[in-house]
Amino acid sequence: MASTYRREMLESEILKVLTVALSSYTSEKESLGMASIVRVELTKDKRFATVYVSLMGPDDKKKKLVEKLNEDKGFFRTAIAKNIRLFKAPEIRFKEDTGIEASLRVAKLLEQIEKEKNNTENE
Repeated sequence: MASTYRREMLESEILKVLTVALSSYTSEKESLGMASIVRVELTKDKRFATVYVSLMGPDDKKKKLVEKLNEDKGFFRTAIAKNIRLFKAPEIRFKEDTGIEASLRVAKLLEQIEKEKNNTENE
C-alpha cells in the first residue's frame, strides 16, 4: 500500500512539474495552442511515465502536438530531474487524452435522447 501511495504522490508531483514546463515550452512555440496535461501514470518500477495531453481542436493538430512533445521529451525529462529528487528520472511517453471528447460525445447523446423522449411524450 505504501508503494501505491508513493507512486500516486510522484505522479502528482510530476504532473505539477510538467505543467509548468509545458507552459514555458508552449510560450516558445506559439503554434501549439492551448495544451494541458491531464494525468500522469507511472509504471510500478517508476521507469516510465505515460503523460496524457489534451488539446481542444481538430484531430490533426492533436496528433501534431503529441508528435512534437515526443520529439522534445528530453526537455520535460530534464525538468523532472531538476525539480524532483529521484534516483533516475523516468522515461516519458506522451499520449493523446480522449477523455474530454468522449465525455462531450456522451453528453450530446444524452441530450439527444432527452429531446427524443420529450418529442414522443408530446405526441
